[in-house]
Amino acid sequence: MSKNSNVYLNFIDGAWVESKEGETFKVRNPADLDELIGRFQSSTERDVDNAVKAALTSQKQWDNLSGPERGKVLRKTASIMEGRKDELTETLTREEGKTISEAAGEVQRAIDIFYYYAEKARDLGGEIRSSTKKDRGLYTIKEPLGVVGVITPWNYPIAIPAWKMAPALAVGNTVVVKPASLAPNVCRKLVKFLDEAGMPDGVVNMVTGSGSVVGNTMINHEEIDAISFTGSRKVGESVYRKASESGMRVQTEMGGKNPILIMEDADIGRAVKMVKDGAFGVTGQACTATSRAIVHEDIYDEFVEELEKQASSIEVGPGLKDPDMGPQISEEELKVTMDYIEAGKEEGAELVCGGDVLERDEYSRGFFVEPTVFSEVKPDMKIAREEIFGPVVAVIEAEGYGEAVSIANDVDYGLSASIVTKDLSQAHNFVEDIDSGVVKVNEKTTGLELHVPFGGLKASSSETWREQGDAALDFYTISKTVYLNY
Repeated sequence: MSKNSNVYLNFIDGAWVESKEGETFKVRNPADLDELIGRFQSSTERDVDNAVKAALTSQKQWDNLSGPERGKVLRKTASIMEGRKDELTETLTREEGKTISEAAGEVQRAIDIFYYYAEKARDLGGEIRSSTKKDRGLYTIKEPLGVVGVITPWNYPIAIPAWKMAPALAVGNTVVVKPASLAPNVCRKLVKFLDEAGMPDGVVNMVTGSGSVVGNTMINHEEIDAISFTGSRKVGESVYRKASESGMRVQTEMGGKNPILIMEDADIGRAVKMVKDGAFGVTGQACTATSRAIVHEDIYDEFVEELEKQASSIEVGPGLKDPDMGPQISEEELKVTMDYIEAGKEEGAELVCGGDVLERDEYSRGFFVEPTVFSEVKPDMKIAREEIFGPVVAVIEAEGYGEAVSIANDVDYGLSASIVTKDLSQAHNFVEDIDSGVVKVNEKTTGLELHVPFGGLKASSSETWREQGDAALDFYTISKTVYLNY
């Protein structure tokens, strides 16, 4: 932070510094636009270059520490975060809009991630294999890639930086992170806590600013060895193309159009709750959010009636009051949601409930929209095919399991999918039949364990490397095979 308490700085080579041009951008509370969160640096190519140089210079020093020594820093970071969880939770809510309960869950996930990779750093290594020769040792070792660039989204502004940075650091890489411009403050605090935990200068660097300047400079920088990106499909495909052309290792995780199949034997009350929680939790602003409910024709009408009842009961309000659902993060995101709602009406879907911007009283200073349910949705409608990233769910009727799976797979995306059924054979078939990187049975489409791989298929992902668990360690390392003739 600068002398002006509202102005926040970049973190480069162990110091908080202004951008070389001195320009800033404003971040406001999406529930109350009168509240200025702060001014952050509109960084330049030169700022990025300085951050990369610092990361490059410090990489060998960090790599030369033992795994347990690196893990000690990650563990202390987690401990600091744990001690200041309430502060992080409020920071996240104020800048991103999540309810306090949702924000607390995300902060706890970031804490757990750092504890997890602190322990993984203890036993990093390769594999021993038997050689065809008796007097030869044969084994592998893993080494860090070097400098990695991390580009993170606004919808999980501490959890996603955590699950990218922690494994990268655990194995000996240094990091340059660009947090999303709509919600950079909680990531700034994470970087601050890493510094407080004893991270050597230059190992972690943070540069704020636009994707067109900061992001593009990172992607094209010859000293960055890998890029990890999470964000929109349009940007992600561009990142993948440019990074691949530069010869970088790259992973991109992008959008979803996630279905939940409700079979005729489902408990309707429980199934509706899964859809409600998956569609309207975090205001629908999750890549794994439930966007389509594909419902067996025998229970379709009863399901829609119950979903209308549960969706209409959702309390919407400022996240600091901890309602059921907070605001969307920006005017642009709200407009996109409303455009899709209008498209649904125009294409002939039935608006069951919601569909309006909330503007009176406490809603007048923020970006609030009602939870929205459409029925009579056809699979070729825009609201059934394109990612909305807002609290809108399309309910589609299907004759049976075969048609339901066909509808579910007939989109560009393949991130998360679920089925609600008591039929064990049907559940096993679904695991095989569905085109999705995350497959669930009798669960909502949102919610992830941190120690297993995460990633999508088709346009949801570059389909190169997975995140989380041991898969993340694989992305951030390269193997050597050693033949030791003794």
